[in-house]
This record gives sequence, C-alpha cells and structure tokens, in this order.
Amino acid sequence: MRVFVVSPYHGGSHAAWAEGWARHSSHEVHLLTMDAHFWKWRMFGAPTTLALHAERLVAEVGPPDAIVATDMLDLPGFLGRARTSIGDPLTVLYVHEIQLRYSLAEGASEDLTYAFLNWQSMEAADATWWNSGFHRGQVFEALPVLLGRFPDHRHLPLLDGVSARSSVMPVGVEVADLPTGPKAEPPVILWSHRWEYD
Repeated sequence: MRVFVVSPYHGGSHAAWAEGWARHSSHEVHLLTMDAHFWKWRMFGAPTTLALHAERLVAEVGPPDAIVATDMLDLPGFLGRARTSIGDPLTVLYVHEIQLRYSLAEGASEDLTYAFLNWQSMEAADATWWNSGFHRGQVFEALPVLLGRFPDHRHLPLLDGVSARSSVMPVGVEVADLPTGPKAEPPVILWSHRWEYD
C-alpha cells in the first residue's frame, strides 16, 4: 500500500512519529512535510502548498492508496486542492493534539477557528486515530459544547459517526538506543506535557 503522510508542522513529536512510522512500516510510506514554524499559518496555508508537493510526488511514484494527515492540516482544504492528482484515497487524520482543550493564557481571548478546523478535518476523514484514549475522551466531551455555540446547522448529529470512525493508535517509541543486556537497568520513560501556553 502506498501511503502519503502529510505533516505541515514537521518537527518535534510530529516529525518523530511520522519518520518513525515510515522507517518501521511494511507499507510504501512517503512524507509530505513543511518546516515546524508559524503553526497558525500552517493550518491555513499548508493545504495548497502540500497539494502542490503531492502533485509532484504522484508524478514520481503514482497516486496514494491512503493519506494519513496530522491534525495540523486542514484536511478538507488539502483534499479539495489535491483531488485532481491524488484521486480518492482512504483518508486518516492522526490527532497528536488539538486546540479544543487548551487553557487560555491570562488576558487571551478565545478563538474557535483552529478547533473548528480540527473538527472539520475529523468529520472529513474516513478514520481518526488518536494518540491516547484520554485525549480522545477529552475532545469528544468538549465537541458538543464547541458545536453548540454556532447559530445553526451545528453538526451535532455528525458526532456519533465521527466517534464510530475513531480509534486509539498510540505513538510508537523508538527503543533502539536503550541499553540492553544482563546489566542494563530498566529504562525510565518521561511522558512530558506542554509547559507553556501557545
């Protein structure tokens, strides 16, 4: 299976996940990436830029059987722009983190734009994969509140379908560099969290 992994904000955990998966997958995985800068612009501008990258990649290797996109991509925008080159592949959204549950910094005003872009991507995908069950639960608890804030056509009836197409696919951990052997101590793994507001 030929898979295009679309990663607009390709740095840190997003890059480690995508590159690790590509390295260990039994599929033919190709990465479509952009630098990890200007995250808000990536969510708006990446669909066009990465669709152009996809056109060039399709010319080299052929169309994908599947698209796996990170949550930093406006997936409907990408699919609309890339449709003439990629065809109609299976689409998966991999959710590392989304803006819906972040606390606001003191004095910051609420902006629902990015959370709504995440929702549209979840709804457009054939499947949504989550990095943890906790994260998935937190988001599905918050989505009715988000969607209920809009004046009409609130998408609330779509929640059950999106939930049914959701699965937990934990992030892989690269263990090749851990010491092994009879004298090796058990590894200590720190699963850290965000230390600052966006």
